[in-house]
Amino acid sequence: MPLFPNFLLSLFLLIGVCNCRTTTKNEESHVQMQTQTLNTNPTLFNPQVPPLRTLSSSKRFEGSSEFVKLKYHMGPVLSSPINIYLIWYGKWPQSQKLLIKDFLLSISASDRRVAPSPSVSDWWQTVSLYTDQTGANISRSVSIAGEYSDLLYSHGTQLTRLSVQDVIATAVRAKPFPVDHRNGIYLILTAEDVTMEDFCRAVCGFHYFTFPSKVGYTLPYAWVGNSGKQCPEVCAYPFAVPGYMGGGGPGHLTPPNGDVGVDGMVSVIGHELAELSSNPLVNAWYAGEDPTAPTEIGDLCEGLYGTGGGGGYIGSVLKDGEGRTFNLNGRNGRKFLVQWIWSPVLKACAGPNALD
Repeated sequence: MPLFPNFLLSLFLLIGVCNCRTTTKNEESHVQMQTQTLNTNPTLFNPQVPPLRTLSSSKRFEGSSEFVKLKYHMGPVLSSPINIYLIWYGKWPQSQKLLIKDFLLSISASDRRVAPSPSVSDWWQTVSLYTDQTGANISRSVSIAGEYSDLLYSHGTQLTRLSVQDVIATAVRAKPFPVDHRNGIYLILTAEDVTMEDFCRAVCGFHYFTFPSKVGYTLPYAWVGNSGKQCPEVCAYPFAVPGYMGGGGPGHLTPPNGDVGVDGMVSVIGHELAELSSNPLVNAWYAGEDPTAPTEIGDLCEGLYGTGGGGGYIGSVLKDGEGRTFNLNGRNGRKFLVQWIWSPVLKACAGPNALD
């Protein structure tokens, strides 16, 4: 379901367009990544960050299975190797692109020499526990199959849930991307100067599938916006806190890569990819009776990042020598703070940095 801290998320249709530069998987190997986070003697701590007024302190944070009725509705999951087609909408600094791509490419980086535990790959292992009616698991193979940059804001700087599908249509018709029905997901990332319908007010990100009438095909996609200038206190929480909290109490946490907006995006991207993989056509894994507003595997653990979370605590996470907060290791020495995911085996929220 679309991610928003107050759980008032609604699944609508949305996607973004691009028109400029295409990058292939082969070009990816020519880009030298640069580490931004120190790896010096991390320590455990469980910070109490004041919850947003829009956040619930319900059992969802505790990971209790008593009230959760997560069901499988017989639809497909993404069981074949997953190809991500990235659409960079607007002007994106290279450093921010590299940070997001390092997270995405860490999903399949199972080699401990590439990313030590607790790793992004370990985190995705919980997602891969979900199966379809044939017993096939969500794939653990995730790659960036192509990129498309729209530096000219071809569809303007004010997008809607419907016009974002025009963004995908433009990319597909220009043929920088194939129409990848079986393996593809289309990830639209909008720059900090692009607004989206309901962004900051009701959503920080969302996923759905395209309409044949708009794009010509039914393709799973997700959208996530950079909230760095628009609403970091909402969509990049807990790296930023609302102004009304500024007078006292615990402050914001330090982002692991020094970028409040993009470090905040990473957790939202993880949330949406987990749900898109387990519920790509909104007929697979979710709780509730309304498929247009489902509670999905990310929603059930929103705000929880480690053991002991709930009631204003995000859970036990790690802090490096510079005070940067994280719970997952990635490739190229990266560190990320990513929310936990509901486990169908444990019937509780789970993450690889769990202490029990």
